[in-house]
Amino acid sequence: MAGKIKPAGKLVIVALVVAALFFGAKWYMGRPKDVGHSQTVGKVAIPDTEESSLTGTAATKLPLPSDKVSGVGLKIVWNQMAWNSQTSINYANGGVNTTKGSLFEKAGLNVQIVRQDNCTQSCTDMIKYIQEYAEGKTKDGFFITFMGSGIPAYLRGIYEATKELGPEYAPVAFLTTGKSYGEDQIIGAEKYRTNPQLLKGAVLHGVRMDGDIDLALKLAGDNNISVNPDEKLYYPDALNLSYGADFLSVVNDYNQNLKQTRKIVRDGKTQGDTIVGIDLAATWTPGDVNAINGRGGVTVISTKKYASIMPNITITCKKFLNDNRTSIENMIVAIAQGGDQVRSFDDVKRYATGLNAKIWNEQNGDYWYTYYNGKKIGDSQLGGSMVFNLADMSKMMGLSGTPDIYKEVYNTFGKLQSKLYPKDLPDFVEYSKAMDKSFMMSVVSNHPELLEGKPLEIDYTGEITTIVSSKDVHINFDFGSATISQSSAATLQEIYSSAVTAEGLKIGVYGHTDNVGNPQSNRILSESRAQAVKDFLVKKGIPSNRIEVKGFGEDQPVSDNNTESGRAANRRVQIKLGN
Repeated sequence: MAGKIKPAGKLVIVALVVAALFFGAKWYMGRPKDVGHSQTVGKVAIPDTEESSLTGTAATKLPLPSDKVSGVGLKIVWNQMAWNSQTSINYANGGVNTTKGSLFEKAGLNVQIVRQDNCTQSCTDMIKYIQEYAEGKTKDGFFITFMGSGIPAYLRGIYEATKELGPEYAPVAFLTTGKSYGEDQIIGAEKYRTNPQLLKGAVLHGVRMDGDIDLALKLAGDNNISVNPDEKLYYPDALNLSYGADFLSVVNDYNQNLKQTRKIVRDGKTQGDTIVGIDLAATWTPGDVNAINGRGGVTVISTKKYASIMPNITITCKKFLNDNRTSIENMIVAIAQGGDQVRSFDDVKRYATGLNAKIWNEQNGDYWYTYYNGKKIGDSQLGGSMVFNLADMSKMMGLSGTPDIYKEVYNTFGKLQSKLYPKDLPDFVEYSKAMDKSFMMSVVSNHPELLEGKPLEIDYTGEITTIVSSKDVHINFDFGSATISQSSAATLQEIYSSAVTAEGLKIGVYGHTDNVGNPQSNRILSESRAQAVKDFLVKKGIPSNRIEVKGFGEDQPVSDNNTESGRAANRRVQIKLGN
């Protein structure tokens, strides 16, 4: 018969069992097992840039890529001008060619970026590419990025050259990744900024049908100044255009004040010859730097004020996009992430602008960093660009319940260029065919986490004190009331389109009447009519705090109230853009 275990022995056994279970469980939990690789998620950081778009837990800084070329993924050649608004693309690529650890490598892309400042050559390259893609000679991609206001002309040329291949091979715009934010500008004497009416008789030098000249076209239009596009003629009462080969040679001509012989035109007839110089230059960085450091001058108008006129827009072959939809959407995600990184972290911006210098083989990282941010010299700002995150892209294309800003830019400048250059641009591709928003729409729908990054915001507080442009418009109202007549629909649309492209400026809407009736009633009526115009603009999507309304009644006549025609001229709404 076995002996009984004493109580002390029982305690020892229990202790041994507990110890065995504890250390056995610890061994089991710590044993080697297959769990896959660890994931690099970045680190939460504090944003440190003025235009930061990330806050809170969304402020995650991603690890920088290596400088070793990846060499795998969907091949794309991407033609760029040397333009800081593309910095998020270059950051996502990691260099001239896609590098290991870059956002593009993770998106399954193999991109080669090529500097090409000659837009005509890029168009020629695109025509050749589309033909080769249609013939099955390549499965790779080819992109070109242009200034948004110039797309109607560039796109039509490619469209006409490839239309026989069928609509599935048409060139289309599909992406915007940033914009000029001061960099593109008109440079000239201070007097042109102080009094835009002095542009009458001046000569502006730029690249023909290019986005920079569009700044001058808008400034002239906003101030009721006609434009002469024929460089063989000289109109004393118009802004006269002159053309250089590219944006850098334009500045060389400006610095040398190149002389031209032109025929004077008065009342529609030539009246002898005259010799004129170059009064203003349309250019961008580094052209603006060369102009200020050369002949000198000031920023007359720039994309800091006309802040929506020049988004960068990328175009390619529609068939390639549709053949590679998933890869294209992944690419947009990568660029949107890159936009938030560059916008939010100063060291990332420095790294990315250093890549710009290597990719474009121009200057150094400090140079492009300085002119990305913009540099004040006297009263002028040189440089100034902005990259977009997903919220900015969505806003530019009207995908967030906001107006389609780029649609207004495209149509506004398509019409302007067609009017000035009817032989070159008798018409332009309809916007719905020119822009394929489906890729952006899919990304916005499927990646709400990327919309946590804030869009760029403009401060519209304070009254307008500096006037950039002033234009009297005649809007028909019902008799004695502030109800706008349907006959003024086209005029209101013009006001709206002008406001959209000048996003950096406040809008002054000022009502005026003739002297018929009671002065106090006239003042109230004039303000009510100005308010009616504001209500129209707000309904179309213009922020209410951007619009300043005043009614002056009969106090500021522009014509003789003793005549019917004079009274009609005085019954007007004045539209001013300024800050």
